[in-house]
Amino acid sequence: MILDEKYNEIRDMVKKFSDSEVAPLAMKIDHEGAIPSELISKLGENGLLGSYVPEEYGGAGMDYMSYSLIVEEISRSCASTGVLISAHTSLGIWPILNFGTEAQKKKYLPKMASGEWIGCFCLSEPNAGSDAGSLTTFAEDKGDHWEINGVKNWITNGKEAGVCIVFAKTKKTPDYKGISAFIVETTNPGFSIIKEEDKLGIRGSSTCQLAFDKVIVPKDALLGEQEKGFRVAMATLDGGRIGIASQALGIAQAAFDYAIRYTTQRIQFGAPLSNLQGIQFMLADMSTKIGASRLLIYHASALKDAGVNYSKESAQAKLFASESAMWVTTKAIQLCGGNGYTKEYPVERYFRDAKITEIYEGTSEVQRMVIAASELKAIH
Repeated sequence: MILDEKYNEIRDMVKKFSDSEVAPLAMKIDHEGAIPSELISKLGENGLLGSYVPEEYGGAGMDYMSYSLIVEEISRSCASTGVLISAHTSLGIWPILNFGTEAQKKKYLPKMASGEWIGCFCLSEPNAGSDAGSLTTFAEDKGDHWEINGVKNWITNGKEAGVCIVFAKTKKTPDYKGISAFIVETTNPGFSIIKEEDKLGIRGSSTCQLAFDKVIVPKDALLGEQEKGFRVAMATLDGGRIGIASQALGIAQAAFDYAIRYTTQRIQFGAPLSNLQGIQFMLADMSTKIGASRLLIYHASALKDAGVNYSKESAQAKLFASESAMWVTTKAIQLCGGNGYTKEYPVERYFRDAKITEIYEGTSEVQRMVIAASELKAIH
């Protein structure tokens, strides 16, 4: 798939920023478990936090293809920073842009596009993961306001967030039909961070358990129609999966690039490792999986930009890119031998970072359910 020249220009711009501003901090971000606020500010200043937000709302006015390129190139240097962008843009901004009122868009999007407010997406709960319909967080109608009570789990950007997209039941039902969506500011009394998870990978990205204890929000905080929140959540996740696929692609590309450099420079038995056919076959398979991942992501992004259904394609991109990233990073460690297993070399970080892409925003098993359901529906 040949991209228009404008996308090559965007990629070159982001690559330059990623190499100069993000890559030098990646090891420190991983070791210290935090993304510097100065870097987040630079992301905002360079339009990387509001890529597809229209210019009238303070964004860069790009499209979804451009956004996927941004996440890929930033993740190539630092997957933690890549997922901050992805969760903020796909899961925080997109539902407001697509389901919000004009007043909500004007209030929130400029500050989110600039990075003044980081967004997060609060769907999962201690007992509601893949089964989102079983959530128990409840928003009670108090007449002139809503009162939200509940706990949310695995919230990316939970520590940095100024705005949360919160899903809560407004009608007690045994399934998803009573769910509504709300825009909640984290300065509201009753909001708190219960804990921050200590994770295997993407250690610079905050993943938190959040409490909503009698959090009062105005009636106009409702996002979309009442009791139509499940639709908001599922539509948002379709686009979010492209972002995670792009993150996985960036990680895989970084691991492959390092493996190429290592095997061409590492001398064993009097010649570079890359002279060995067995090594060449591994590199060839890595390259092919990366190339296929990129095409699936571009296809899903193009469908989204065209305004046609892309649910199956986003699930395919996320499934293949994430599993390919795990495979590629495993082979990268193997190619680097004992060196690859040490923290002195970056491939072990790529390996740790890749694993989560098979889990969040829908596990690989959930992606297979989405794909199969789409294919089976097509024959009826």
